[in-house]
Amino acid sequence: MQISRPATKRLKIGLLKEIPLAWSQLSHQKVRLLVAISGISFANILIFMQLGFRATMFDGVTRVVENIQGDLFLISRNSKFLGNQTFAKNQLYRVSAIDGIEAAKPLYYTQTSWVNPWDKEITDVTVIAFNPAQPVMDLPAINDQLTQIEQPDTVLFDRKSLSSLGQVGQAFDRGETISTEAGDRKIWVGGLFSLGSSLFKRGHIVTSDLNYLRMFGEAGAENIHAGVLTLEPGTNPAEVISQLKTILPEDVTILSHQELIALENRYWSNQPPGIIFNFGTIMGFVVGIIIVYQVLYTDVSEHLPEYATLKAIGYSDNQLLGVVFQEAIILAVLGFLPGFGCSIALYGVLGNLTQLAVVMRFDVALQVFILTIMMCLISAGITSRKLRSADPADVF
Repeated sequence: MQISRPATKRLKIGLLKEIPLAWSQLSHQKVRLLVAISGISFANILIFMQLGFRATMFDGVTRVVENIQGDLFLISRNSKFLGNQTFAKNQLYRVSAIDGIEAAKPLYYTQTSWVNPWDKEITDVTVIAFNPAQPVMDLPAINDQLTQIEQPDTVLFDRKSLSSLGQVGQAFDRGETISTEAGDRKIWVGGLFSLGSSLFKRGHIVTSDLNYLRMFGEAGAENIHAGVLTLEPGTNPAEVISQLKTILPEDVTILSHQELIALENRYWSNQPPGIIFNFGTIMGFVVGIIIVYQVLYTDVSEHLPEYATLKAIGYSDNQLLGVVFQEAIILAVLGFLPGFGCSIALYGVLGNLTQLAVVMRFDVALQVFILTIMMCLISAGITSRKLRSADPADVF
């Protein structure tokens, strides 16, 4: 079905008339418009803060897993996240004999105590340990310093760790010798790398499997947190998985890289901080709906006789509803822009205070913009019930 040119022209003229009408309705009361924009911006900032910290949290909890270099991963079937449970290291010897597996590498990943070298405050640090001859991390800063962690009681320190672990990075850059205690054992910092902290991990140290044994004892070293499998080029992962299932005990499960990342996300998203951030986002959304609804409802109520007059001269209900929805979209755009700018500034302040990588991400900005449009359109939809009550008979 084709629309004639005259009909198309009339549609364009109608839209051009309605858009200035929507803007005139909003801008007529400039104070009210400013209050509406401020309210929407406030709701946007609430949502930006929740989604921003939520994104930072998820980035942090999966950062280690994302930087492990492997094709398949063996973990305990009872593990809710990497490092949660262990299984016997000798299972890797059986796995190495399977055709298609190039290497089966042990990975230790747990937390231990860390003494701040300056104020002696005891906190937690995450330990990543492996055989330097079989590196598992896809980070050049770590792989270029493997000879350092081969030294007894020597670790690499994450320069992006929280300040509660001490200003280790700055001191090391100044050429200072840094020693402290980790896991009740004296250790030395032999180098730095950058990985980053999260809401659940204050920082990281990397060391060798032998140093891990010194920290946790022989019993601890005999149980690993993950087996990192590298497949030979051209190997079909499904065939390898099928063979692994025949020889591994039931308490060991096999995951791909993406499945391991999903396991981390699934666990941490159900923790109280994740639930709180989700709830905060919903509350910001509801606040925005209430604010926009109050503005639009007041506008329609005060101008109900004018809307009735427009009906009397030929405007349809749909055309008048179009005006209200256009007002909602204008409010969404005008409210989003200052909220976006203020949130960028707040991200910078909070990033400095918390030492977390709280930065404005495109996906977060897009989510907030879509939510802003949605909350304004929902408000317009609720307000439309009042607009339908405009009756020309009440005016004439």
